[in-house]
Amino acid sequence: MQNKTAFIFPGQGSQYPGMGKDLADSFAIARETFAEADDALGCRLSRLCFEGPEDELKLTANTQPAILAVSVAALRVVRAETPLVADCVAGHSLGEYSALVAAGAMQFADAVRTVRARGTFMQEAVPVGTGAMAAILSVETDVLAEICKEAAAGEVVSPANFNSPGQIVIAGHAGAVNRAIEIAKARGYRKAMLLPVSAPFHCSLMAPAAERLAQVLAEIGIAPLDPAVVTNVEAEPNRDPARVRELLVRQVCAPVRWDESVQKMTELGVARFVEIGPGKVLSGLVKRITKEAATSNVEDGATLKAL
Repeated sequence: MQNKTAFIFPGQGSQYPGMGKDLADSFAIARETFAEADDALGCRLSRLCFEGPEDELKLTANTQPAILAVSVAALRVVRAETPLVADCVAGHSLGEYSALVAAGAMQFADAVRTVRARGTFMQEAVPVGTGAMAAILSVETDVLAEICKEAAAGEVVSPANFNSPGQIVIAGHAGAVNRAIEIAKARGYRKAMLLPVSAPFHCSLMAPAAERLAQVLAEIGIAPLDPAVVTNVEAEPNRDPARVRELLVRQVCAPVRWDESVQKMTELGVARFVEIGPGKVLSGLVKRITKEAATSNVEDGATLKAL
């Protein structure tokens, strides 16, 4: 039946100073969640979420646990204040950790510490300025593959995020990414632009980060998943706890298959997507992928009330 609900969780790029503050001011369970995150990291992550500064919040080692904390705080409020139950969950890149917390596979404190390490490893994998990411709009997947091959010239450049039809992000060496932009524009794809990111995520340059993350994940307990998590790497539902670590390690270098993930959830009967966490980027992508889907988001008291 086409009446199922999916909870979806945002990744990097959805952060903003002030996120989560309204939830913390309004709901004890949200305050407790931020306190738990602060304790797990031994620092005031909550203050960074609520007050910034923006430059510090944009550092990926801070961004990743901050978005996770806001997402889990919002999830716990949704579960406490509404009768909504998810039939499956998914997250974009970093958001997959929020999804795993939602599925009961990972303890929140473990997830916060892991994504802090993940962000640090990703930033340290490639010197600042060496890598880049760019969005190429209205381009077909096979054409973009040709563009990347032509632009590489011995360097790395490859698709990093398949976000929605006609919206693909590439990542790799800065020179190769810039060449890809110029080739795309020369072929008539005028909407090709660099993204303001601190590292080239989801490409082979992240291999050192993947190796280090594997060591962290090996020390963390993984419980059975309920509901299933539709993973970035395979765009298929996973309930097997024994596969979680492997999929998270592969995710660091592999492209995020968000377009296919939403299509898979739709095939499974999902008609309603609730984005939980800061921003509503994923809701917009869902609408581009499947126009019939109902979408909503929860990031503060007003959006909770609307839900």
